[in-house]
Amino acid sequence: MPFTIQNELKTRDDLAKFLRSLLDPLAQHTSPGGALLTLGATGTHYDERAAQLEGFSRPLWGLGSLLAGGGTYDGVERWVRGFASGSNPDSEEFWGPMRDKDQRMVECSAIGFTLTIAREAIWDPLSDEAKANLEAWLGGMMAKSMPDTNWLWFRHVANNRRPPRGAKNHDEAPRTKKHHHRHDYYNTDDGSPHDPHDRQQQDYYSSSATNHAHQLEEKKAAKNDHQQPKKNNKHPAPRAPHDAQHYDDQQRRAIPFGRSSTYRFAQASFWGALAYADVELPAPLTWGAVKGYLLRNLRWWLTQPFLSGDGIVTIGFGYPNHNMTENYNSPGSPYWCCKAFLPLALPADHPFWTSAEEGIPAALPETVALPHPLHIITRAGGHTFLLSSGQMCAYPLRHSAAKYGKLAYSAPFGFCMPVGIGGIEELGGDSTLALSDDEGETYRVRRVVRGAEIQVLESSGVPVLHSFWDAWADTEVETWLVPPTAGSLWHVRVHRVKAGRTLRAAEGAFALHGQGRDHRALPATDPTQGDGAVGEKGFSLAASGAGAVGIVDLLQETRNGVAVRVDANSNLMVPRAVLPTIIGEITAGTEVWYATAVFAVPAQAGKYGAPETWVKAWQTKPEIPQEILQIIKQ
Repeated sequence: MPFTIQNELKTRDDLAKFLRSLLDPLAQHTSPGGALLTLGATGTHYDERAAQLEGFSRPLWGLGSLLAGGGTYDGVERWVRGFASGSNPDSEEFWGPMRDKDQRMVECSAIGFTLTIAREAIWDPLSDEAKANLEAWLGGMMAKSMPDTNWLWFRHVANNRRPPRGAKNHDEAPRTKKHHHRHDYYNTDDGSPHDPHDRQQQDYYSSSATNHAHQLEEKKAAKNDHQQPKKNNKHPAPRAPHDAQHYDDQQRRAIPFGRSSTYRFAQASFWGALAYADVELPAPLTWGAVKGYLLRNLRWWLTQPFLSGDGIVTIGFGYPNHNMTENYNSPGSPYWCCKAFLPLALPADHPFWTSAEEGIPAALPETVALPHPLHIITRAGGHTFLLSSGQMCAYPLRHSAAKYGKLAYSAPFGFCMPVGIGGIEELGGDSTLALSDDEGETYRVRRVVRGAEIQVLESSGVPVLHSFWDAWADTEVETWLVPPTAGSLWHVRVHRVKAGRTLRAAEGAFALHGQGRDHRALPATDPTQGDGAVGEKGFSLAASGAGAVGIVDLLQETRNGVAVRVDANSNLMVPRAVLPTIIGEITAGTEVWYATAVFAVPAQAGKYGAPETWVKAWQTKPEIPQEILQIIKQ
C-alpha cells in the first residue's frame, strides 16, 4: 500500500503536522550517531558521504522553522547527535573536510540557517567540544574555492547565520564585497533572480527555492540584528511577487519548468519567505492570497504519489521517476522541499496565519507577458500554461532542452523528457517542433536559442514570442508563439523552416494521461465520444480523465496526425501518457511555413474529463494573426 498523509492543511498546526509526517520516517534511515541518512542507493556526481549529509541537512529547513516558531519535535535529538558526530574528525560518521567546490558547502546553508533561528534547541545542547568541532567544520569552507554561482549564497548564509552566543566568528570580510557584487549580477535590473551560470535561466530553483528565499531570509536576519541589508543587494525583487502569482492554477498546481523539479513544493517556498521577511506586499497581493498560494500548492501535493511505501520523499515529480533528474539529485535531495515550511517560524498572530485564506486575486490579468523569463502566461479557458522562448542552459544538464527549450509548459499536463534516442516514442516531443534528418530515427529539438523577444501585435495588443534557433548549420527555424484570446482553449504556433537538408518534422501538443475509465490504454476511437486517441490527416486529438488535448495544421493540412504513446515515465506528471502529434516532410533546399493550433482543456477538480462544452470549442479553430499572416504571404 502506498504511504499517504491525511491532512487538510488549513492551519499552522496542520502545517506542523505535515512536516512531522515527513520527518518521522527518516528515523529508520538514520545512522546510530545521527549524522548520516541513507535514503537510497542511486548515485550523484559527488561522493556518497556528501549525499548522506544531504539527507541529514535538508530536512533542517523545516525542522529549524518549526522549532523557531515555538513548535516541538520528539526526534530533534537525532539532529543534535548528528551535529556532534558528523563534525567530529574522529567519528566514523565524520562528514569529511571541505574541499574546493564541495557539495558539503551547499548543505551548510540549511545548517547555518537552523543554527541561527533554532539555536536553543540545536546549538545549546551541544557540548563545548562538539560546538568547537562544528565551528571548525563550517569554517573549513571559508578558504576554499566555490563555483561563481548561487553557491556564494550558501557560504554567505552559513557565515552570517552562525549562533551569536558561544560561536567563533569566521571573518568573511575579504570576500563580502565581491560576493555581494556577484549576488547583484545574478539579478536582473529590477532584482529578479536568474540562474547564476548565465542570464538565460529563470526557474523555480533560481528564484523561489534559492535566490529569492535567501535574499528574503537575509532581509529578516539584518532586521533582527538591527542592521540595514547590504547596500548593493536588492531585497526582494520588486517584480517577484507580481510575477510569481501567474504560475499557479485554480486547482493548486504550479507550472513545472526548469531544473531541480524534484524539490517539488519548494517551488512554493517563495510565499513563505515573503511572510518570514515581513515585506510590504504590493497590491493586489494580500496575506490571505499569499497564504492561499502556499497552502493550496501543498494540498495538491498531498494528492500525488510522491512518497515511497515507508514515507520517504522520492526522486521524481508527480510520481517516483529517475529519468527526469539531474546528476546532483541524491536520494536526500528532494528534502529541499522543506523550505516550504518556513511560515512555521512565524508567530501564530502573524497576518499570514490570522488572515483568511484567499484565492487567486480577481485583479490578476488572464494573460501576461513577463519580459525577464521571456514567458507569456495565460489562464484562458481554465488552462494555466506558459509559452516560452529564449531560455537555455549554458552548461551540460540532463534533458536541458526539455526543461527550458519547449514551446509551452502546462500546470495540469506538465512536460515530457526523452527516455532514449530511438524514434518518436522515446523523444518526449510535447510542445516542440522536432526535426529528423534520418527518417525519424533521431530528432533534434530547440535547445540553444539564437534570439528571442516579446512583440506586441498592433491590431490586437496581444503579446507574441518571436525566436530563432538553428537545428543544423544549414537549417534555421523561426517561430512565433501566440497565446489564446480571452476564454479560448487554443494557442497558435507559426514556424518558418529554412531547410538545407531533407527533414521529417514532428510537432507535439501537450501530453496527457493515456488511460481511460477502464484503466487500459486509450482506444483508437473518436475522442469527442469519450475516452480515445486518434490521428488523421491534418490533426490529432486525445481525451481521457485528465481532459482533452489536440493539435491541428492551420495552413497546409499536409501533415499527418498520430496519437503517440510516449514511452513510460517520459512525462513529469503521469507515468503513462499519450501525445497528439502531427508529422510532415520537408525537402532539402526549401523554405516551409507551418501554422499550428494547439487545443487543451484540463479536467475540472473532482470531475472526470474535460467539461462537456469542449467538443464545440474543439470544432471552432483559431485564426493566424493578420500581422503574421502577412509575413507568410510575402
